[in-house]
Amino acid sequence: MTTTTEPAAVPATRTRTPLDPRRPDPAYLSFWRERHLCTLTTPRPDGSPHLVPVGVTYDPEAGVARVIANRSSKKVLNVLAAGPDGVRAAVCQVDGRRWATLEGRAYVRTEPGPIAEAVARYAERYGRVPRENPDRVLIEIVLDRAMGKG
Repeated sequence: MTTTTEPAAVPATRTRTPLDPRRPDPAYLSFWRERHLCTLTTPRPDGSPHLVPVGVTYDPEAGVARVIANRSSKKVLNVLAAGPDGVRAAVCQVDGRRWATLEGRAYVRTEPGPIAEAVARYAERYGRVPRENPDRVLIEIVLDRAMGKG
């Protein structure tokens, strides 16, 4: 004798419409101004994700997120391996039930001006100036998606 069972009820999930990264609501922007350790996810050349802890600054007026890094770091090498068109990347932060993710195309910048701006923004958000590093570069993510739950 064969019996059939009803499929288990799937709980409804709450979905959020992605936010405009250039026009975040005040709570979202405030969360990105708090001091939080973040993560950066870039694809390795084989396509697998490389996820590392980083400090991130978010500039909605420019539509970018910035991560300062050493030019020989794996995260920088992953972005460079993608070529001049950059690569999809995401930064995320979590604090309890609150979370926020920014996504876009990442590029490596080596010009002194943008690096100095990124360092100043890092110092403002994290309350300390990073040590001098002659091998410092900037991973700049041109944002096209923002998500989160506050």
